[in-house]
Amino acid sequence: MNIQNNIYTTFSQMKGRSSKELYLKQKAKVLWFTGLSGSGKTTLACLLEKRLFELNYFCQILDGDNIRSGLNNGLKFTEEDRQENIRRIAEVSKLFLNCGVITLCTFISPTKKIREMARDIVGEADFLEIYVNSSLDVCESRDPKGLYKKARKGEIPDFTGISSPFEAPDHPFINIDNTSSDLEKTVDELLLKIIPEIQIDHTSYIK
Repeated sequence: MNIQNNIYTTFSQMKGRSSKELYLKQKAKVLWFTGLSGSGKTTLACLLEKRLFELNYFCQILDGDNIRSGLNNGLKFTEEDRQENIRRIAEVSKLFLNCGVITLCTFISPTKKIREMARDIVGEADFLEIYVNSSLDVCESRDPKGLYKKARKGEIPDFTGISSPFEAPDHPFINIDNTSSDLEKTVDELLLKIIPEIQIDHTSYIK
């Protein structure tokens, strides 16, 4: 028996995304931060969220640690579970998107294939890939959680950048160099690119 045959959607009865975007006065997008562990994805996303909030934009951050400790706490770090982790995150991001919320996702998502899956779920037009481009040397020197040291000792198998590859995006929406100590300037660069994507065009909405 196919359980899908017993699922009946009620999307047509719900308020649409455009009504919610008009209410929130913003265009919803998924900002997908990718990069090595320690590259500064979460730090930048938190600073960006703060600046966007000050500009009256409503956001939600989805971060590797809070997702792994809650929604995906049953998943491990096998290739299959990593893919399932990103699939679920992309599906949740799509729900936020349909609520008119700007969603900031901060996940290593190391391969082009896994990011392409997320893009396909979210939708090409709404998926803004942000490559936080910090070198392995820089990330390892930061090592805020001590993960690189453990990986070098062989205590963490398949660790991205050490024993597992990271595939840099070919054509990200933003390629941001996060080696500068002036984080506010880096956030300014992000805002310059992002604001035009989330500003609402009232003439394109019908109440």
